[in-house]
Amino acid sequence: MLHKLELLVISFLISLFVSAQSDTTAFMRRLCMLDGVSDVRRIESDKYNEKYVLRFLQNVNGETDEYGTFKQRIVVSFRGYDRPTVLVTEGYFADYALRSGYEEELARLTDANLIVVEYRYFAESVPSQVNWDYMTVRNSLYDYHHVRTVFGSLFTDKWISTGISKGGQTTMFYRAFYPEDVDVSVSYVAPLNKSVEDGRHEKFLSKKVGTKTERSAVKNAQKEFMRRKKSCLPLFSQYNKQHNLRYYISESDIYDYVVLEYPFALWQWGESVKDIPDYEASDTVWFDYLAKITGPDYFSVPNKFLPFDVQAARELGYYGYDDKPIKKWKSAGSVKGYLKRLMLPDSLRSITFDKSLYETTTAFLRNEDPKHIFIYGENDPWSASGVCQWLDCSKKKNMSIYVQPRGSHKARIGTMPQELREEIIDKIRKWLKE
Repeated sequence: MLHKLELLVISFLISLFVSAQSDTTAFMRRLCMLDGVSDVRRIESDKYNEKYVLRFLQNVNGETDEYGTFKQRIVVSFRGYDRPTVLVTEGYFADYALRSGYEEELARLTDANLIVVEYRYFAESVPSQVNWDYMTVRNSLYDYHHVRTVFGSLFTDKWISTGISKGGQTTMFYRAFYPEDVDVSVSYVAPLNKSVEDGRHEKFLSKKVGTKTERSAVKNAQKEFMRRKKSCLPLFSQYNKQHNLRYYISESDIYDYVVLEYPFALWQWGESVKDIPDYEASDTVWFDYLAKITGPDYFSVPNKFLPFDVQAARELGYYGYDDKPIKKWKSAGSVKGYLKRLMLPDSLRSITFDKSLYETTTAFLRNEDPKHIFIYGENDPWSASGVCQWLDCSKKKNMSIYVQPRGSHKARIGTMPQELREEIIDKIRKWLKE
């Protein structure tokens, strides 16, 4: 006969099992049955009926599992089977999607289900053995295609793909390589760079962004940072110690790059030129302002953005620096090739740039006309290499480009002037009804 304690334990375990079963919804059961899905866990949401974080089995190298597999982190938010589904082609980490209050803009505007897919090699979506040869855009696009294929059996209504910045790039590439996967695409602030140092960003910052007076004020601030370099370097060293920052090159040279990055960072995030300190202010005030606008950790190593740096050097491209305003004071040598020198370890510096991704995507956008909306900020330096600079949509029925006046890298549908905002929303809703 069972002892009383054993009976109590069995009774407790049965109650746990029953409780677990009662917490399992019909949607969760269908979710768990999808091929490749594992580790499904329900999380809190203030916006959706149900929300889950899970792992999805992907091949390290595209369509074949010959080179191994890894589990990709995905966040799924459910509103209903009769709703469209927004697929976020995240370019980096997906931690933000775990927040209970998170609601992506398009999913809110279209009352849609939401799937956020973390980019390969970031955060919790990393193979057990990292081989950088397989960290390619084409492999990442197959990741999203695989997700779309499997989850398409669950969500059978219209699909929208979207992403911001590198995620917006990914949305663009995804549409070019898998044009039939989704019905609508929205790329936010997405550049399309043609080389590691594209060349268009420096000209944009020196001649086009903002007003002539604002550009002059930013350039003079750069000069002031350098005039104060000798007295600011001790503050920089102290900052690095406090934040445990290390670099591949000297602190003196890194200081120069922090100053070089300043105009890009200021305009990218829409900081006000009016916040430049008074020239009578102390070195501490000037250095604190510089560190606020251009976080020195951007250049620190090891860097959690290394997967992006690898891709930038290999096929995504990046921007260069105009060192003329500070040349008189800088200790760093040539700024050419800075990405590899500052961001990549020795073992990865032999990577060469492949222009084929740029060429394939450019040809697709010129020749095809998918239901694709591009959102840019007028003052965002990334718009210098955006499709808004060269793609003529005037003769296209579907593809459209919208630029927020004086907008930054924070440009969204919701930040557009009312007339443009309503036009974008009406267009998307019309497409979803077709």
